[in-house]
Amino acid sequence: MKFDLTKEFLREITEKLDRQEYNLVKKELSELHNVDIAELIDELDDDYGKILFELFEDEDSAEILIELDEESRETVLEDLSSQEIAEDLIENLDSDDAADIIADLPSQKKVEVLSHIEDIDHASDIVDLLAYPENTAGGLMAKELIRVNEKWSVLRCVREMRKQAEEVDKVYAIYVVDDHDVLLGTLSLKKLLLTPEKNLIKKVYNEKVISVKANYDDEVVANIMDKYDLVVLPVVDDLNRLIGRITIDDVVDVMKEEAMEDYNKASGISEQVDSSDNIATLTRARLPWLLIGLVGGILGAQVMGIFDIESHIELAFFIPLIAAMGGNVGVQSAAIIVQGLASNSLGMDTISQRLLKELGVALLNGLICSGLIMLITFLIGYPSSISFTVSISLMAVIIFAALFGTFVPLILDRYKIDPALATGPFITTVNDVLGLFIYFMIGKLFLDL
Repeated sequence: MKFDLTKEFLREITEKLDRQEYNLVKKELSELHNVDIAELIDELDDDYGKILFELFEDEDSAEILIELDEESRETVLEDLSSQEIAEDLIENLDSDDAADIIADLPSQKKVEVLSHIEDIDHASDIVDLLAYPENTAGGLMAKELIRVNEKWSVLRCVREMRKQAEEVDKVYAIYVVDDHDVLLGTLSLKKLLLTPEKNLIKKVYNEKVISVKANYDDEVVANIMDKYDLVVLPVVDDLNRLIGRITIDDVVDVMKEEAMEDYNKASGISEQVDSSDNIATLTRARLPWLLIGLVGGILGAQVMGIFDIESHIELAFFIPLIAAMGGNVGVQSAAIIVQGLASNSLGMDTISQRLLKELGVALLNGLICSGLIMLITFLIGYPSSISFTVSISLMAVIIFAALFGTFVPLILDRYKIDPALATGPFITTVNDVLGLFIYFMIGKLFLDL
């Protein structure tokens, strides 16, 4: 059943915590998913959040911890000793989640926590993972997995899998390796069950396996899992030795973060922020693009000042139309290209091919829109010279904006700059300035401004 957190529920929990009715609160929350409890802690004041977190057993509290947002997690951990973090939390987490928690601790506390982990193998796995950058396949992977040797019999394979499965919460795949841990393929559980016990694994495993290197970018990993519809992906080193696995839940987090980052950039927000951040942080994230828009507005005013429109003041009435259409068309074109680049769905098209295709779309859209504006202005009663000028200008601006919106993200991507930067205020501002320049240049040509 879906849990909906309400202000009334928050108030009830707070009042019970004030009355120290801890057992009642724990019982009331016992049927909730750990994700819902984490959401509740995120919304509570820090002191109440700490009290609520401490009510749960070690295994549950570890799962709740990884679902908390960064601020709540930091608040919860700051009052715990290094030994408590190691024994009560880290030892109840998979290596990838444990590494994420430890990576955010201060350097000294990080060392202390690692020293208190009793399971040496688990500590070693965490240390290995901490060596990888956060935004790589190595930073995403977990060490816990099921591996079998190609030389084992089916009977031995089943015995070894039982031992390994004790350390793995969810068994998504069985990986087949050689004596040097080189990944050879995967083993189907169905085939394992149907194969006679004395047969060797090398006769029944599937050699078609998709894997990634540990240094692959996390966005590349997400695209591969999306393309091949995978729920788990093995990670190998440069010698193709199996070193870990990435599960779909970690990749979904990457997709959400990338989508949010691109959305922020498209909205003119220069860094990752949240609505709960303080005023200074939110201002710092928004101000740079606002200043660019301010400069663009000044340049637009300067463009208008170059031309003498007093003799045809009607042209001023259509400035918002020209600016809005140019900005919209540019952002549409840029958004399609950025989306294609992010999902690797642009195919083998060159820049010139993409521009030609966008030119065709722009011509068709331009003809329709310019035809409509000519008809409307004529019916309203504007002189035919004004109708013709606005119509031709709109056509030209649409074509320019479409080509510019296509060209910029492709060029940014070629030079390894995030193309999402092209979908927001940058495109809009440039199109406003250049669109007005095109508009008045055409007006000068036809109306002698």
